[in-house]
Amino acid sequence: MKTNQKNQDAESREKGIRRVTLAGSAVNLLLVVVKLLAGWLAGSAAMIADAVHSLSDFVTDIVVLLMVHLSSRPEDQDHDYGHGKYETLATAIIGLLLLGVGAGICWDGLTAIYHALCGQQPPQPGWLAFWAALLSIVLKEALYHYTYRRGKQLRSGAMIANAWHHRSDALSSIGTLIGIGGAILLGENFRVLDPLAAVAVSLFIVKVSIQLLMPSVDELLEKSLPADVEKKIIDAILRQPGVSQPHHLRTRRIGSCYAIEVHVRMDGNIPLREAHQAATDIEHRLKELFGNETHVGIHVEPEKETK
Repeated sequence: MKTNQKNQDAESREKGIRRVTLAGSAVNLLLVVVKLLAGWLAGSAAMIADAVHSLSDFVTDIVVLLMVHLSSRPEDQDHDYGHGKYETLATAIIGLLLLGVGAGICWDGLTAIYHALCGQQPPQPGWLAFWAALLSIVLKEALYHYTYRRGKQLRSGAMIANAWHHRSDALSSIGTLIGIGGAILLGENFRVLDPLAAVAVSLFIVKVSIQLLMPSVDELLEKSLPADVEKKIIDAILRQPGVSQPHHLRTRRIGSCYAIEVHVRMDGNIPLREAHQAATDIEHRLKELFGNETHVGIHVEPEKETK
């Protein structure tokens, strides 16, 4: 019964993530087409670069769909703890993609600035590129808020990472908008605004990518849960009557859920059935705190006799 409920929860979670990600991929595909056409027709290299950024978002959506589908599979003979690490891997891949996009935008911006300082001004773009950048900002910022909110609700690190990828595209389009607007309205000498804004945006993208990469790398390397979470675990254990001295606590994340292993002490003279019931009560309490998918292992030891 518990297994069926667990599988139903996982299936419902996967459907929610898939629905949000498919909506995002549809918007990304639309923006890729619009930006490429606008960049080509308006003669804007910045807009074409922005289209490439949107294309990276579309690829990211595909990665999220694939990895979340794999991570939602139940435990099997080869994966006793399930497949949650696939979602962690997806977050790391998104972080790496963001890092590459940020570094690429920064390099292109610095190159354009250097050429401008040498007297080679970039061409003036048309208004079509300006309006395409504005459309991208509105759609991608809305998509960021929607994806981030649903990612929090579904406890999906990959979705939250993807939300930040949406926002990076919106910020990139702001840089593009400023550069295109400045080039059109302020004249030839201000066309350098485009690459300057691109470099500023790229630094933000790199910062976000590192913030996504570090936790996912920590999880892949089996880093323990934060100290405040472990304190909640200890407090929950000590609320059980007759249980004392929790020790050898080992914790880690597996995708969106926790794995907890701990040793506790109880009166060595009580019946085995009573000790088993106490351990079961602790397990249920921890799952109430952290979710039904939480992996809990409790080893019961007799209390040390005092001389």
